[in-house]
Amino acid sequence: MVTAPKTPITYRDAGVDIDRKTAAMKTVAALAKTTHGPSVLTGIGSFGALFRPDFGGLREPVLVSSTDGVGTKLMVARRMGRYDTVGADLVNHCIDDILVMGATPLFFLDYIAAGRLTEDLLAGLLGGFARACREEGVALVGGETAEMPGLYAEGDFDLAGFIVGVVDRHLILSSERVRTGDVLVGLTSSGLHTNGYSLAQRIFFEREGLSPADTLPGTGTTIGDALLAVHRSYLAPLRGLLADPGLRAMAHITGGGFTENIPRVLPGGLDAVIDRESWTPPPLFRELMHRGPVERDEMDRTFNMGIGMVLVVDPAEVARILAQLVASGETPVVIGRVESGTRSVRYTGRGS
Repeated sequence: MVTAPKTPITYRDAGVDIDRKTAAMKTVAALAKTTHGPSVLTGIGSFGALFRPDFGGLREPVLVSSTDGVGTKLMVARRMGRYDTVGADLVNHCIDDILVMGATPLFFLDYIAAGRLTEDLLAGLLGGFARACREEGVALVGGETAEMPGLYAEGDFDLAGFIVGVVDRHLILSSERVRTGDVLVGLTSSGLHTNGYSLAQRIFFEREGLSPADTLPGTGTTIGDALLAVHRSYLAPLRGLLADPGLRAMAHITGGGFTENIPRVLPGGLDAVIDRESWTPPPLFRELMHRGPVERDEMDRTFNMGIGMVLVVDPAEVARILAQLVASGETPVVIGRVESGTRSVRYTGRGS
């Protein structure tokens, strides 16, 4: 039996467009170059990135690295067809994760995976990476862009970021510095940042039947824009405090909220006691709590409640450090203190 010859097949027939990826690489290279300084020795496209750090002035430099993602906030971006914020979210989240150890960032790499790499998706994500890196003085030195139609459904995508920073060994912030009586100072968030989106979407879009275009009560913005507000980087206001002996430790309030993140910078035998009446959560959090409904304890272990970074401060230096934060444009608030306990978080005030 004679069989007909098979028609030649290409990678594009299997769902992967190499030409589109090649064009995207040119865009990446151009955007990344805008973040490069003399320390970057290679351009985008090499098998690896070469970075020559300048550790002048550091007695014993220690590299600090971290990797993270954006979570289901990507589903909001997809729902709105808007991708210009989540790339910046990823950069800023990674910066904050190493900042709490006293490190300043050096360079960043990204990973993008999608069922299909469309022009608007790539333009939004890559523009967000580059914009955030430029604003924070971080070099975007490379990454990976993968088109995987068999693994991701049409329209699905995921992000991951990897960052490297440096800190002088004697300036590393850790739980070893924290003492009974230390004061907890909160810095405001810009929204949910990059955590709690599975619950937020369940409440707004499934339970309440709202759309991203609906107005968020108590604000002049839509639910979609409120949810896509870019995760803040705290590098600028905190850079001048990283070597300050009055700053004991810091906690980035990410997944797990106050309840899970603050204990990460507490030594054994100490608790963080937070006064819920010391600040008013922004409307986005109040709407989620009311519409859920969500109990306050669950809110505090899921969301940042309007406080994205918590500083543990020497009580003798609180006034001075608060003044410095205000001078940098922050609106810091004293939210609690450190007391003897079991390395956990306790709450006082309404809902406790």
